[in-house]
Amino acid sequence: MQGQSQQQAYDRGITIFSPDGRLYQVEYAREAVKRGTASVGVRAEDGVVLAADKRARSPLMEPESIEKLHKADDHVGVASAGHVADARQLIDFARRQAQVNRLRYGEAIGIETLTKNITDHIQQYTQVGGARPFGVALIVGGIENGEPRLFETDPSGTPYEWQALSIGSDRSDLRDYLEEEYEEGLSTDEAVALALDTLAQSNDGELSPEGVGVATITVDDPEYTVRPTDEIEEVLAERDLLPDEEDAADGEDGADAADEADDSDEE
Repeated sequence: MQGQSQQQAYDRGITIFSPDGRLYQVEYAREAVKRGTASVGVRAEDGVVLAADKRARSPLMEPESIEKLHKADDHVGVASAGHVADARQLIDFARRQAQVNRLRYGEAIGIETLTKNITDHIQQYTQVGGARPFGVALIVGGIENGEPRLFETDPSGTPYEWQALSIGSDRSDLRDYLEEEYEEGLSTDEAVALALDTLAQSNDGELSPEGVGVATITVDDPEYTVRPTDEIEEVLAERDLLPDEEDAADGEDGADAADEADDSDEE
């Protein structure tokens, strides 16, 4: 009982380390990220791909209202997992940073610079009393000096650069899949296929075109572009990832399951 009381005492303050050097509130924020539906980022030879599971919790919900993919600047996209409200705050911060850089220096902000600005902002909320950490992780991808870059932000405020990664639910399983299937030199179209294959691993090997979002930024055309639903459907059909008609009729059950696994994604 005494050990439990001590842990609860360390739980109460974000600025207090436990005797074994842990910040429990940051760890709990990571748990909130794990409850969010998965997002995937893949760095290709000629671009960056962001993909997100956007399953609706109800057939009455408008798919466009589910916010998982965001445009931070013309050449930068962001995918999120965790608390959507927290993600929106960080996206707004990222957009302001990108605009300030354009006004101050007359050029687009670097992907690494933007990511570190975001993580510096996140880290401040792990040292200030009366505040809580951001319960969200982000994938930041874009083109910098003609090269694709892909980063992750963590609730602790630590940035990581990746060739391919996943955040949100089933992260370990999806990362294992990416480690097996990712190859250097992928084209953007091949990276789109890999991202969809990866998301399908957490959806019983099936995806609906309306339940997934894909955005790309390429070296030849460094503009954030959301892939249309019909194009996504073509890729899913080619890779045999579309649900059967019977499964589609039971899609509401899948949405209920997504709601249970994704309680923190208030989309």
